[in-house]
Amino acid sequence: MRMSLAQRVLMTWLFTLLFLIVLVLKLDDKAHWNWFLIFIPLWIFDAILLFMLIVKIARKCKSAYDRSGGKLKRKVWYLCAMLLKLGFLVALCARLEHITDTKLTFVFIPLWMLLIGAMVDIGCNTFPRDQTD
Repeated sequence: MRMSLAQRVLMTWLFTLLFLIVLVLKLDDKAHWNWFLIFIPLWIFDAILLFMLIVKIARKCKSAYDRSGGKLKRKVWYLCAMLLKLGFLVALCARLEHITDTKLTFVFIPLWMLLIGAMVDIGCNTFPRDQTD
């Protein structure tokens, strides 16, 4: 399952546009839907990305290609990042629907972990360790 760059950009743009339209309708009190329904475009987008990522990880592990290398570690980081994002979205929706009464500080912990991990990832890729022995 390989998507071209144009297809990925178009898919991202369409799901983001759909989410923003539904979000504006909810915030303007035109739609009295559940918050979990408002986030459906993001759930679908994340499900597609997770499926593609799991397939790529399974292919890498099955072919025993580069098991100790950085590409598999990078894919695992992407998987962790997606799970942190999903955890944040579930906690946010639960808080907005008053299912749970947790503080916003605790709701945002997965997002902060995701952002810190992204900064570390960017830093490691910008300033790679010297591999000369």
